[in-house]
Amino acid sequence: MPEQNSQTTNANKIRLITQGLTTALKLWLRAQVSQISELEVEIKASDRQILSGRIPSVSIFATHAVYQGLLITQIQLIAENIRINIGSVLKGQSLQLLEIVPVVGDLIVDENDLNASLSSDLLSTALTDLLVKVLPTHYPQSQPINWQEITLDNNQIILRGVRVTNSETTPLEISLGLHLLSGHELQVAHIQIKPDQGDILEKNHEYNLDLGSDVDIQELTLIPGKLVCRGRINVNP
Repeated sequence: MPEQNSQTTNANKIRLITQGLTTALKLWLRAQVSQISELEVEIKASDRQILSGRIPSVSIFATHAVYQGLLITQIQLIAENIRINIGSVLKGQSLQLLEIVPVVGDLIVDENDLNASLSSDLLSTALTDLLVKVLPTHYPQSQPINWQEITLDNNQIILRGVRVTNSETTPLEISLGLHLLSGHELQVAHIQIKPDQGDILEKNHEYNLDLGSDVDIQELTLIPGKLVCRGRINVNP
């Protein structure tokens, strides 16, 4: 009987540790975003692995998460080979990653949520930087653009905004194709600009974007009203 009581006590301790770890992980995830609608976390690890601070797998599902002003409609992730500061977590301190964590998953962004994100510095700056890289002569960074609308179509993005030059504003519409060249490289092509800018299209028919070695995109799909991305990214401590 004492042996059974001891086993029960140990099982209860492990259960409490797992619950505490799940709570700590949820708090850490919520700290990475300013807003989130739904968040589900499932930890897959044995008792010994949890006590050693190593977790083979964690699955995460979230909806309507806002990261630096960017609204993500839905995201589903699986993180593997995670090493955390378990000793500190058990003392009530915040969770920290001790090693790079590879994360694979699916991300969906609806057109409405993307447009709701246009006021964020993260998205507006990314769009302006993209335009400066693709058409540096005609759209220098000193001439800001007020982005107003994004339309998602089949393998195509349409950007609408207002260009500000010398206190004058000019409506601008740019459509471009987006294609996946490799796991970390995108190609911007089939660029069209309204009002028509003449020979711009001939000189700048395509542009390649390198996303870095921490990114490995397996699928990037643009359909009317939605962007779907599947792949892997390394999360650094």
